[in-house]
Amino acid sequence: MVLLKAAGAVGSLLALIALIMVFLKTIIGFIAFLTGAIKILIIVLFVALVIGIGLMVLKGLKETRRNRE
Repeated sequence: MVLLKAAGAVGSLLALIALIMVFLKTIIGFIAFLTGAIKILIIVLFVALVIGIGLMVLKGLKETRRNRE
């Protein structure tokens, strides 16, 4: 009878440790997903900024040509 109680305590301790490991693995995966999403967002914003600056330069050149005529 005592042996069953000891095995139950050890088993529950091992189950708790396994549960904590799975929880930490999930948190690490979620953090990796968030950092990846932030990196992609930064790249998209940078590309949009470069395209916006390029369009402004082209618009300025077009207005300069109109003023010369």
